[in-house]
Amino acid sequence: MSLDDYLKLVKNHTLYPLADIQKIIDQLYLIQLEFLHDYGVNDIFSNSKFYEIIIANQLNHAPIPGHSGSRDARDSKGNQYEYKHFKETSSNHSWTFNDYSDNLISHMHEYKFIFAHINDIDYKYPGIMDWYYEVDGKIIGDYLKKATLSIRNARKMINVSPRQLESLGCKKTHVNTKEAKNYKGLFERQLTNISVCSEKLERLTKVDKILTSNKLYELLVALKLNHYVNPEQGGREGSHDAIDQEMNTYEYKVYQTRSWNFQDISDAVLEKYYNDKKIILAVVDKTELKVKEIYSVEPKDAVPKLKDKLNRRIERLARRGSTIRRKQVSLSFTEVKQMPSFEVLYIENKNE
Repeated sequence: MSLDDYLKLVKNHTLYPLADIQKIIDQLYLIQLEFLHDYGVNDIFSNSKFYEIIIANQLNHAPIPGHSGSRDARDSKGNQYEYKHFKETSSNHSWTFNDYSDNLISHMHEYKFIFAHINDIDYKYPGIMDWYYEVDGKIIGDYLKKATLSIRNARKMINVSPRQLESLGCKKTHVNTKEAKNYKGLFERQLTNISVCSEKLERLTKVDKILTSNKLYELLVALKLNHYVNPEQGGREGSHDAIDQEMNTYEYKVYQTRSWNFQDISDAVLEKYYNDKKIILAVVDKTELKVKEIYSVEPKDAVPKLKDKLNRRIERLARRGSTIRRKQVSLSFTEVKQMPSFEVLYIENKNE
């Protein structure tokens, strides 16, 4: 659906049948509880985590609780794995290492890597893993140690392609897609239900791939504010997160704590915020799939504060002879509460 068609639906008040959507959210919550109870994984719908469940299902691995800094899964012998995946519909057909460090690279010999390809074109969304590389961590660590010597980007980011893995002697493994397309494996029932729920949710909201990125949690917030989630992700049309029936746009920051991170905030991104009516700052419980708190501030208050914090951070690093790796800063609840435009929009229980 084009953005123009979507906006027509917003103007005509024809989106979001709340009761039907809530039933689907409740079903996703029950699936989340299963993974929490059985594996201690408390958030399978963030950062494309359910793609890791797809990979684990097809490899007969068990998920490991946690996100950044921990491995993704282990096999029956206790070997731990780090998963990397890209989707066929992605613009980048390689696997990305973000914010790597010498310390991280030095410990890669302790685990293995799965470099997976998700076929989301020939198979029903969210797709299946149809091929992958299993690579010893020492091989990847040794490669990155050499390959990153010439990297000069501040973000410390490097992509690894299938051709590069082949040059290291790694062999591609193809999956039995007849079994994989039906999610045959340890999590067959859960993955099938997730696929059915996501399909229903996308049909009701007109938002494609709603379980990728942070769209699901943005939807939960939008439902509380009578907003509509932007169906586009990235680019000009995806430059805002939500819109209301008066065509006002909003930037959403949705986290589990009262600290809201603004990443990759170039001058152009910061200036773009001035086009939005408000910046929405929400706190959600990603295990319970519930919105806890929603606040807002106007760009005229938030943007200067973000610029000031970013500049001061750059200056501190410069005094130490270093440069900023990634242009990101956070706003705390204390900071936003002091802004003249600060508003409380929703508090759980008080608004029920």
